[in-house]
Amino acid sequence: MIEKQVASLGDAVADVADGATVMIGGFGTAGLPNELVGALLEQGAKDLTIVNNNAGNGDTGLAALIAARRVKKIVCSFPRQADSHHFDRLYRAGEIELELVPQGNLAERIRAAGAGIGGFFTPTGYGTDLAKGKETREIDGRMYVLEAPLHADYAFIKAERGDRWGNLTYRMTARNFGPVMAMAAKTTVATVHEIVPLGSLDPEAVVTPGIFVQRIVLIDRVATSAGGFRQQA
Repeated sequence: MIEKQVASLGDAVADVADGATVMIGGFGTAGLPNELVGALLEQGAKDLTIVNNNAGNGDTGLAALIAARRVKKIVCSFPRQADSHHFDRLYRAGEIELELVPQGNLAERIRAAGAGIGGFFTPTGYGTDLAKGKETREIDGRMYVLEAPLHADYAFIKAERGDRWGNLTYRMTARNFGPVMAMAAKTTVATVHEIVPLGSLDPEAVVTPGIFVQRIVLIDRVATSAGGFRQQA
């Protein structure tokens, strides 16, 4: 019997090794799997390469992982914002590496890894520092830069519902990078707010098929007084 549900967040991240590359879904705080990041912080892995759209917000989640000096390098498209003070401090001190990738290139590099594509040409970044050391080519009179796929050892993503085979649906903008990251990693770990019986998910609504998911963890959701939601493990 295929059973991908694990008992706890700690069990889900227990085998993440030092030096691993971890993709973390989310666009800002939307769809950010903070529970898994918190479990990774407790687990103790260090010298990590993190792939995320941002470089942490405030003092929790990815920002806390960075503050604890557990991240060696971050690959992202938007590293600086009003509350990215932990990344700013460590970057200015030369204690964390940054690979800056335009957002469209970031999404496509991740997608290319999942699709088995060896690379792709894009005009984005040509003529800038982002293209230094990369192959360029003229195609139909326009200059392009060759970008490589982004692979990962793990992908941490946040979904809405799943079944024990790992089929996933998402809630609105929480979807963002989750589907492509699930395809690009050797091991995908997803949090869900509901685990449903097999056959309950409309196949047309499944965004991430279970073949791309190795572990799912059930987490609670509590409504806030403002009508939004906050997650608790």
